Amino acid sequence: KARMLRKIQICLCFCFVSGILYEISLLSSCVFNYLPMSQHYLTPEQVLNLGKSIIFLETTERLEPPPLVSCSVESAARIYQDRAVILFMKGLTNETALDLNTSYAAFSLLSSMKNVFIFPLQMETVFQETPLLQWYNQVIPEQEKNWVHVSSDASRLALIWKYGGIYMDTDVISIRPIPERSFLAAQKSRFSSNGIFGFPARHQFVWDCMENFVLKYNGNIWGNQGPFLMTRMLKTLCNLTDFEGTEDHSCQNISFLNPQRFYPIPYPAWGRYYQVWDESPNFNHSYALHLWNFMNHNRKAVVAGSNTLAEQLYKAYCPSTYEDLIQNAK
Repeated sequence: KARMLRKIQICLCFCFVSGILYEISLLSSCVFNYLPMSQHYLTPEQVLNLGKSIIFLETTERLEPPPLVSCSVESAARIYQDRAVILFMKGLTNETALDLNTSYAAFSLLSSMKNVFIFPLQMETVFQETPLLQWYNQVIPEQEKNWVHVSSDASRLALIWKYGGIYMDTDVISIRPIPERSFLAAQKSRFSSNGIFGFPARHQFVWDCMENFVLKYNGNIWGNQGPFLMTRMLKTLCNLTDFEGTEDHSCQNISFLNPQRFYPIPYPAWGRYYQVWDESPNFNHSYALHLWNFMNHNRKAVVAGSNTLAEQLYKAYCPSTYEDLIQNAK
């Protein structure tokens, strides 16, 4: 009986250890290329704790990601196949998240990619243990002029500070991996964007940005908590100078990346993405392209067969989204 009991104990131990190893394998970034993820059973914390995630935010209430959002997420998932790509959506709840595949076509498209995760954005949870929580508990969203943007500015800071990784706006198309870990993206000389940035978890610069967000808060000024915040905080560390050529700058332990990396087409010329070019640019010095959707007040869209630059980018970097676009056009 003792021998039999011992065998049973060994067997139970083996099963327990095997279960733990299997769960770890699900959460290991190296498995993305070989094993479909069980997205329904992983929490945001489990995925984010892997580190190096690519994070997107949707702070409106809409539930169906438009083609540009879908393209941004898909392109990142293809470029960063060894990383989790997460789309947080404010309009989702834990209940609606269970029905993504059946309710919305874009969700089905994105969820089929094994390293893509779509989670509800729960701001109060995101702001826990950060300087932003007190601000969030005091602010009245209905009275805020730019709440969609301000809440996004705050959420991206908190998520990157807690978990590390890269934040990207949902109008950014990835074309090659970003090699830097701690970086800000120059929109132009001496001015930083907050549409793309990356840091390891618990980086002091991001914490300082959150404190300044609260200290200098003014929700009536567009960008005050976003690009202007990043720029003024970077200026406290370094004397910013103009870029020459395609070189990057370094500010203490932060890389300040050349505008060519993400903004080769500056915002005054944003409409060129929706024009036909005699010769398409190669973007050899770029890691991703920001399509300036905020400027797109007339809602110009990618039209199949139009041969615009944006259509060429869809074809090359988010082919599934492009195929879906063609099917919808038919």
